[in-house]
Amino acid sequence: MTEASQPPTIIAPDASPPRRPLPPGACDVHSHVFGPFDRFVSSAPSVYALPEATPDVHAKIRTKLGFARGVLTQAAPYGFDPSAMLNAIAGSAGALKAVAAADTTVSDATLAAWKLGDIVGLRFVEAHAPGGVRYPGSVGFDQFVALAPRMREHGLHAQLWAGTAQYLEWLPRLLPLGVPLVLDHMGKPDPARGVADPGFQLLLAALREARIWAKLSICRVSSAAPEYADVRPLHDALVQANPDHVLWGSDWPYVRLSPAPDAGHLLDLFDAWTGDAALRARVLVDNPARLYGFDAAAPLD
Repeated sequence: MTEASQPPTIIAPDASPPRRPLPPGACDVHSHVFGPFDRFVSSAPSVYALPEATPDVHAKIRTKLGFARGVLTQAAPYGFDPSAMLNAIAGSAGALKAVAAADTTVSDATLAAWKLGDIVGLRFVEAHAPGGVRYPGSVGFDQFVALAPRMREHGLHAQLWAGTAQYLEWLPRLLPLGVPLVLDHMGKPDPARGVADPGFQLLLAALREARIWAKLSICRVSSAAPEYADVRPLHDALVQANPDHVLWGSDWPYVRLSPAPDAGHLLDLFDAWTGDAALRARVLVDNPARLYGFDAAAPLD
């Protein structure tokens, strides 16, 4: 996509500080950067306006929320080019890592270079954009199956975005690949179907056996903002299934969500729903440090 055809941009949403300060070393495992647009132009068509979520803005939001660390997820409009994320990582003094997107055409030299630049995984998507098609710039699970041997070689995990019905089909095929699996947005369960949904039960079973990781990112799961009461039973079931394999992600800057959630309020909900300081530290600090390989010497404040 040329600069002249760059999608419209919008101001990235602000956030309020959580009521209770986060523990030292807390990590937001799911957020995005965009731009600066004079240097990093989107390469795939976008179904949404691009937020001005530059590294500087992202750092201010992290500081306001109290996160010492973060894991960026490749935004679909950047396709297979993680340059905007690599730029943010390079300026973060060890605070950021990222998950890119690629298909089987990616070279081993590129994967090795990305890993040196603190890209720790690749994202694969079966969730569909409005209109029932895959988001332009995203990669399906079939590409993960083909890439899995090379991902093992390079020490990359797979970040997955799909719904629970899709996991019924795919998870039995993905678990044997020997690549760590990290599920976006709680595995995208349907609150109306509840905890008993067969797809969600499959995810809970895999989580209990420590065969997957799940992100406790609620705002893509429920439309009952701002309190998201319908998603709490699903959230609690994931935490209870394996508190050592759940993570917390804001999803800032909330593309396609209007009004945008307040990340500080989402942290307050997580605090209220867990109600345990030790569990909160495990989810926010210990689990992401272990999965993403953050150096103990990285900045913690």
